[in-house]
Amino acid sequence: MATDYDAPRKTEEDLSEDSIEALKARRTEKPSAVVDEDESDLAEGYELPGADLSGEELLVRVLPAQADEFTCASCFLVRHRSQIAREKDGLKYCKDCEG
Repeated sequence: MATDYDAPRKTEEDLSEDSIEALKARRTEKPSAVVDEDESDLAEGYELPGADLSGEELLVRVLPAQADEFTCASCFLVRHRSQIAREKDGLKYCKDCEG
């Protein structure tokens, strides 16, 4: 087995600190709610590529439902007529919502 002679050696005091009781006590200590300034600046300074769309205007062409399409009464998606699973009280349901 290889030995790393450059690694710092643990003293008897270090070994006693790693006892189960000491670890449990450290775990139950409440974490500090103080935020370092570096961490808060990190979130503000990071900008996602293409995130600022405030000046953009999106143009979408909306088509009315075609003669061979229906709107599912459960999921409200426009589906092709071949996707009708059942019709109840004039409402049509798609195969995905029927199951």
